[in-house]
Amino acid sequence: MRVYELARDLGVESKEMLERARELGIEVKTASSGLDEDSIALIRMSYEEPEAAPEPEPAPPQAAARPEPAPEPAPAPPQAAARPEPAPEPAPAPPQAAAPPAPASEPAPEPAADDVRLVTVPPGATVAEFAEAAGLPVGDVVKRLISMGTVAGANHPVPPDKVEALGDAFGLLVDVAAEAPTPAAEPAPVELPTDDPSTLRPRPPVVTVMGHVDHGKTKLLDTIRRTNVVADEAGGITQHIGAYQVRRGDRAITFIDTPGHEAFTSLRARGAEVTDIVILVVASDDGVMPQTVEAISHAKAAGVTMLVAINKMDLEGADPYAVRAQLTEHGIVVEELGGDVVSAEVSALTGEGVDQLLEYVDLVAELEEFSANPDAPASGTVVESQLDKGRGPVATLIVQRGTLHTGDALVAGAVAGRVRAMFDHTGAKAKTATPSTPVLVMGWDDVPQAGDRFEAVEDDKTARAIAAERLGELRTQELRVPTAAERLQGILDDIRTADQAELRLIVKADAHGSLEALRDAVAKRSREDARITIVHGAVGGINENDVLLAETTGSVVFGFNVRPDAKARRAAEDAGVEVRTYRIIYELLDDLEAMLVGQLAPEEVESVLGVAEVRATFRAPRFGTIAGCYVTEGEVARGGKARLLRDGVVVYDGTIGSLRRFKDDVRTVAAGYECGIGLENFRDVKEGDVIEAYVVREVART
Repeated sequence: MRVYELARDLGVESKEMLERARELGIEVKTASSGLDEDSIALIRMSYEEPEAAPEPEPAPPQAAARPEPAPEPAPAPPQAAARPEPAPEPAPAPPQAAAPPAPASEPAPEPAADDVRLVTVPPGATVAEFAEAAGLPVGDVVKRLISMGTVAGANHPVPPDKVEALGDAFGLLVDVAAEAPTPAAEPAPVELPTDDPSTLRPRPPVVTVMGHVDHGKTKLLDTIRRTNVVADEAGGITQHIGAYQVRRGDRAITFIDTPGHEAFTSLRARGAEVTDIVILVVASDDGVMPQTVEAISHAKAAGVTMLVAINKMDLEGADPYAVRAQLTEHGIVVEELGGDVVSAEVSALTGEGVDQLLEYVDLVAELEEFSANPDAPASGTVVESQLDKGRGPVATLIVQRGTLHTGDALVAGAVAGRVRAMFDHTGAKAKTATPSTPVLVMGWDDVPQAGDRFEAVEDDKTARAIAAERLGELRTQELRVPTAAERLQGILDDIRTADQAELRLIVKADAHGSLEALRDAVAKRSREDARITIVHGAVGGINENDVLLAETTGSVVFGFNVRPDAKARRAAEDAGVEVRTYRIIYELLDDLEAMLVGQLAPEEVESVLGVAEVRATFRAPRFGTIAGCYVTEGEVARGGKARLLRDGVVVYDGTIGSLRRFKDDVRTVAAGYECGIGLENFRDVKEGDVIEAYVVREVART
């Protein structure tokens, strides 16, 4: 049974049913999520009026919770009430029975003394904390509380007068720990300010459109907002991040139009959780493509609600069923196939199905109840920033809390400013901006960075003081950027010391067969208290997006028969991301085994000496095919090790047999010069290939 069906059966709203299920510790994502029999019974029980709840007035609450021994006369010793056989023994009670400070009339726990286990819970423990301390399923504790007349979800505190009785019901002796003396000493995590629920008001959802290039992302937004953005952009590819708001009846929806998932993830890498919903656009004729897979991995890592828009339904070769089937291979199971991901068939060109898609966005927004406090000081995220010739430094902001006014003093990261003027997505001047509203703001001292949080402060002086302090902190941090080796060592230390460790991987391979073989082999590698998670797996060379995702998710990049391109290599060095490449699958798996036990000391370290691009090919009688190259990085040397890369995939690994400048043989050629390169025993060289010269150095194990 699905959530909305059970809601209909019980005569309540789907939204309320979802909330109740989550309170009871049941994992549900949408109103279409399925429920098992135990979950259905638990939810039904939570809506029933407890019959045994009324308690006799004179008896303490614990006695009412356990009706069996309640009628015992007060003068009898507690031990006699619980165990009738040894009734003559009054005084020599076991220490377990005497431990709880219960009234004289309170009967002792029903289980035998040997079975009683002592558990310690913090004061005001939630149901989930109680269950964890007792080693019990959360659902069992919730059911027991319901039978006692108390409906409490996983995150609700256990009523103080029920703690002891709850322990008795499970044969436990519960000790409530003393209050921690200095809880404020711990550094508080950086979080959005929490508002009183009474101050919250509904806000529009913020939606990001993602997908493969040319699958119609911008055209879909163009159809939605009825303005021709595509015509102004080169090649039909989005060149910038724009934020737009459209109205649907009395509701608004904010769209962030990104040039792909790079911007989405770079915002997340800086801690900016802006997006509420992701619309994944997939062309019905092309199906799932490499960038679609990347977009799925990025959206999953962000943990946001995803909707699928199957676009180009007006084309003759449209096959939405094939698209839905392909999506299941990447963990996206749509509702039509029994999953919980909503999908809509649309045509961005004709507008067919777009209203249905917006209706789905509305439904998700209604169920999720996105809200914010409009009366607080304004704060939110910088989505885009630039230096405009006529306006100076400008930034596109999305307000996430409060209301931004013209004249407000602002600080974003290490940049201060004052709102001299605000413009909405149509270019019209705006005086205020409420939650989820995108605005272009003028008046910054410098260009703030995309992804920085902004906040309104009392005055310009305060804004500049905060900005100066943050600038000092940033400079201190930049002096010490961890290297890839140091970051990897940190991951290994975590795996070695954590109780439930997780090693996250991004896997790139040269072919689908290799990738599937790696997935299967990795799935079999595990440790009792550690697991391996493949955050993203795809075919092709290692690119900058892979490094960006690895930085955001704390992953290690593994490449099998593929190499990182120049941008990816530089990004990995800057971010301190570990990129490991292999030619033999067993070496990769051996390293994984070593990582799982928190130990990995490489015996060999590889360094790239130079990179040359193949720009033409020639035939030579003695040397076979000669590659006419331009050296773009470092230098290449005759007789040195080299590999040939085609679209990031290794197709040759050997030695540079000949190296010439014009008609002369030379030993080395540096960056910025042209040369002819002959690879030993290899002739299949093509224009556009990349030759990578490298050296391998032995490193002693420590």
